[in-house]
Amino acid sequence: MLIDTHTHLYSDKFAEDRSEMLERAWNSGVGMALLPAIDRSTHAAMLELEAACPDRCLAMIGLHPVSVGADYEEELAEVERYLKQRRWVAIGEIGMDLYWDKSFRAQQEDAFLRQCQWAIEYDLPISIHAREAIDNLLELIEGLNDPRLRGVFHCFTGDARQAARALDLGFYLGIGGVLTFKNGGLEPVIRDFPKNRVLLETDSPYLAPTPHRGKRNETAYLPRIAEKMGEIWNLPTEEVGRITTDNARQLFDLDQFADLRLN
Repeated sequence: MLIDTHTHLYSDKFAEDRSEMLERAWNSGVGMALLPAIDRSTHAAMLELEAACPDRCLAMIGLHPVSVGADYEEELAEVERYLKQRRWVAIGEIGMDLYWDKSFRAQQEDAFLRQCQWAIEYDLPISIHAREAIDNLLELIEGLNDPRLRGVFHCFTGDARQAARALDLGFYLGIGGVLTFKNGGLEPVIRDFPKNRVLLETDSPYLAPTPHRGKRNETAYLPRIAEKMGEIWNLPTEEVGRITTDNARQLFDLDQFADLRLN
């Protein structure tokens, strides 16, 4: 079984064929999907999908850095309200994005640090969005200096030095479609990175793997990423699935969710 540890299956990009898309995902060998939150505009859709697929989908809660704006205090208040209501698989996706807009950089840092404190308080892992901000986020995590903080750098695209820093902090790397890109640059990083700290993800509907690059991504494409990882590790795809599924179970404490399809 494969686990897609980061996929926006509730996205409106699947509005026309969501049922068929989900069927393709489950038929591909993916048994579970973790749903990262974005902001108040999408919480309802995410939770509706989780309720519709209770044995397949688990939701996170958090404020995406691209959604950090002038109203970010209100957005964070909503995240905190949800945290008090129920258990979640993680806080995410959170982090920093300095690619699209740097005007709310200070607010992104504040939002990230506050959500990290909640992760420590609620004993939850975090899923980190780090676009053009890996070093910034590593420094913030190092500054917190709390071994209870754990999580994954989702859609990791950094270099070996950054990967080593993340490992030293106890974090995992989430690897997606970029691994299959001709000039993605991840092969040397993954080849030498500890196998017990790697997770698979699609980040669908974004970043589709080769040969679907440039098109809408789907969780059904996760096996292609596992196959590529197997080529790099010189392991059968089935073994890659076993390793990364065990890693996901460990980080996200998935065995506490007894009704999920974990086998």
